Amino acid sequence: MSAGLPTVAIIGRPNVGKSTLFNRILGQRRAIVDDQPGVTRDRNFALAEWTGREFFLVDTGGLEPDVDEPMPSAVRKQVEAAIEECDLLLFVVDGALGPHPMDARVAELLRRSDKPVVLAVNKLDALPNVVGHYDFWELGLGEPLPVSALTGKGSGDLLDVVVERLERGGVPEGAADMLHVAVIGKPNVGKSSFINRLLGEERLVVSETAGTTRDSIDTPMRYHGRTIIFVDTAGLRRQARIDPGLEYYSALRTERAIERADVCLLLIDATEPVHTQDLRIAEKAWKAGCGLVIAANKWDLVAKDTMTAVEYERSLRARAPSLESVPIVFTSALTGQRVQKVMEPVLDVAANRARRISTSDVNEAVAALTARVPPPHHRGMPVRFLYATQPAVAPPTFVLFVNYPKAVPEHYIRYLRRGLRRRWEFSGTPIRLRLRERSERRKKK
Repeated sequence: MSAGLPTVAIIGRPNVGKSTLFNRILGQRRAIVDDQPGVTRDRNFALAEWTGREFFLVDTGGLEPDVDEPMPSAVRKQVEAAIEECDLLLFVVDGALGPHPMDARVAELLRRSDKPVVLAVNKLDALPNVVGHYDFWELGLGEPLPVSALTGKGSGDLLDVVVERLERGGVPEGAADMLHVAVIGKPNVGKSSFINRLLGEERLVVSETAGTTRDSIDTPMRYHGRTIIFVDTAGLRRQARIDPGLEYYSALRTERAIERADVCLLLIDATEPVHTQDLRIAEKAWKAGCGLVIAANKWDLVAKDTMTAVEYERSLRARAPSLESVPIVFTSALTGQRVQKVMEPVLDVAANRARRISTSDVNEAVAALTARVPPPHHRGMPVRFLYATQPAVAPPTFVLFVNYPKAVPEHYIRYLRRGLRRRWEFSGTPIRLRLRERSERRKKK
């Protein structure tokens, strides 16, 4: 976890409303909520705030202490790691059903952790006309606090207690400079394994079963003095193959994660030819204005000679000319081969995406490009680029004032975009060009 801010972990057995409470505290739908138990499997990190106090909030999978099946066991390891890392435990129980034997087992585990615990009795939707929370005194964890995560009743009182129990902490170093990196790709290309290898610990549940990751999971790390939030996303299938219900919402979360990312790290399976779906996912990131880095994963399984990487890269760029400037790293999440190497291109692409060019330099570049290859005439009249500027970054956006903007063909816009990219080495980031009409008479004034 990032140093400086305290961390609150939401703990409880399956289907007691942890993710609903997580969303309620954040004021937005960051975690998938479904009546089916076991929807949350990984630790989901987010920055929360209450009455001016900030803290990291961690949503965890349902804890089943006595179940030895593979998936519950993997989830249990994630929950135990969250307990170890956090500053305060928010223990959620089901007030509609009353105390459950598994609640007592979880309470015993939390007492052994020696961490402060706040007991939240959820699903009391009829507040304040209920007293069922009093039954949970028997857990021996202090006063049970009634709440309805669904309606929001009691959530303010609960957060008041949480904030009171937290130690005071300042803004973590680099918090204002957080970089969000969404790890995207098809199902089962190794996204969770890749992040675990990058972080050096098992932060995310990994299984050979495709679709293990259902939510978009935020995981912070520090790198060279900067806070980087890695977002593990559910694999994106072709639209026709997405099942209605839970998988649909997983895909929706992934697309939203792309929208709020600064850089997307696209993992592709190097043991297979580049699929059309890989290119569609890359295009989603590109259209969203994200920087993009490609990691050809599972490279340890590829039979190689001296030109294998070169040929693979040439084939990829031939299929997707729009990605000619995107950095490619050949990695193996299984062995760790070159996994750490992705960090430098990620930071370089983020810097390129935030680069601003002076107006005089932009005008000089556009003048040179249009002089080298003049735009086609419009009804016998010359098309002139009169003025250019860069009003925005992330991604770099250039506005070009033209006497006949509608007459500029798409291939010429691509030529200008490619020329601007090469002049300033905008590798890995999309560039947006906006054409605006401006008369030559106005220019002369």
